[in-house]
Amino acid sequence: QVQLVESGGGLVQPGGSLRLSCAASGSTFIIDNIMGWYRQAPGKERELVALVTSGGGTNYADSVKGRFTISRDNAKNTVYLQMNSLKPEDTGVYYCNARRGRLGLDAGAYDAWGQGTQVTVSS
Repeated sequence: QVQLVESGGGLVQPGGSLRLSCAASGSTFIIDNIMGWYRQAPGKERELVALVTSGGGTNYADSVKGRFTISRDNAKNTVYLQMNSLKPEDTGVYYCNARRGRLGLDAGAYDAWGQGTQVTVSS
């Protein structure tokens, strides 16, 4: 079983910065995976923000490119999201995700979610 715990959310003014962290643990956690951040605004569906592979490859939503940076520390089983130049439309609950393989098909596969952390961008 894989557990993810997020931290770092809060209230920030437009143009400000926040850094989110997500620590992974569990007996079945294997570092060869993809970790990412998703967000859900009120009344909207959950959407991808950024992904990072165990090798350091990254992918970003167009709306955050140039403002957000995802990174990971494999020694600490932790993924980070540095958010700069925040906008009100970045407001939402941010969820950490870790996935590996195909559930039900691959040994050691998992698809885990954190409990979410609230980010509010408002003056």
